[in-house]
Amino acid sequence: MKTLSILGSTGSIGVQTLEIAARYPDRFRVVALAGGKNIRRMEEQIRHFQPDLASVGHEDHARKLRQNLSSFPTRIRSGIEGLMEVATFPEARMVVSALVGSVGLLPTLAAAKEGKQIAIANKEALVMAGEILVKEIRDHGASLLPIDSEHSAIFQVLAGHRKEEIRRIILTASGGPFLNTPREELKQVTPRQALNHPQWRMGKKVTVDSASLINKGLEVIEARWLFGVPAEQIEVLIHPQSIVHSMIECIDGSVIAQMALPDMRGPIAYALSYPERLELHQPPLNLPETGPLTFQAVDGERFPALGLAYRALRTGGTMPAVLNGANETAVEAFLEERIGFLQIPRLIEETMERHQTRQLISLEDILHAHAWAQQEARKIINRGKP
Repeated sequence: MKTLSILGSTGSIGVQTLEIAARYPDRFRVVALAGGKNIRRMEEQIRHFQPDLASVGHEDHARKLRQNLSSFPTRIRSGIEGLMEVATFPEARMVVSALVGSVGLLPTLAAAKEGKQIAIANKEALVMAGEILVKEIRDHGASLLPIDSEHSAIFQVLAGHRKEEIRRIILTASGGPFLNTPREELKQVTPRQALNHPQWRMGKKVTVDSASLINKGLEVIEARWLFGVPAEQIEVLIHPQSIVHSMIECIDGSVIAQMALPDMRGPIAYALSYPERLELHQPPLNLPETGPLTFQAVDGERFPALGLAYRALRTGGTMPAVLNGANETAVEAFLEERIGFLQIPRLIEETMERHQTRQLISLEDILHAHAWAQQEARKIINRGKP
């Protein structure tokens, strides 16, 4: 029986994780949950799984849950203190890090320091503090299992291969909803259009990131730390069908791919049950019916955000944290219709250009750089849009 703490239980990944846990009650027990503002969903989850501990974003929400669930033994906390308590809950063997954005960094680090198995979907923790997180995992005997479909694919196809045998990692990207939209029309796209992803159903922030391709840039940085390869060995290809989730190329020219229908339950289940696999009763991948599988290079002019991520990775130090902070602010502003879609990468670039990169000495350096980037990006927006 594997005991689970889930950070981000009310979001897309968290909900699907709980679906799998509910399907296999003899294998998983949910002992702690952390969510945000969706207290209706959190209440449903507490009633169903009856965890020992739960946390929500605000204390007023926590009070309401305590009132509604007064007959349940679940202890209900709130805020960052609640997140940290769920991340380090002693009874949890595995922590599923499924929070969206920089808020996931501190609890994920806390879980690493407690020696937990960490199933990670919170790519921002690795983007901002990959070097520090990997060191904490090594020093405290923790482990890291990827949930992102691309990194799960790489993790699976790397099995049995030595690092010296790998020439490059190839991450695939769907291209999002605007892959074939004329560039002039991109100036006018709305948040509603950006949230209409052709293949995946994700949260708002991740979906907008996918539309701009910054999501793939964050995944490049994530892959660097998960698999210990430099930027020069990580390539991105557009694959609109989202059937090939990623590939490796070996030094003998062999290319090995992982294929599946675009459904996050597969990589989630693999992380939860590793090294075993679970029967998910998914429809089979019918290759004759999927049609041709196509691949194309990324158009850097259409998707400049990907190049900015590579630049941040190569620069190193505090720059990846600045990239992430500026992007979070840009996406928030776009969803609130304060900037246009094409202004997202311009805002990120301008913020990066204003930053004086520092070497990483401590976690405080990362947090300071991230907060600086968010503040600087807001200044640029308030000045009159990038």
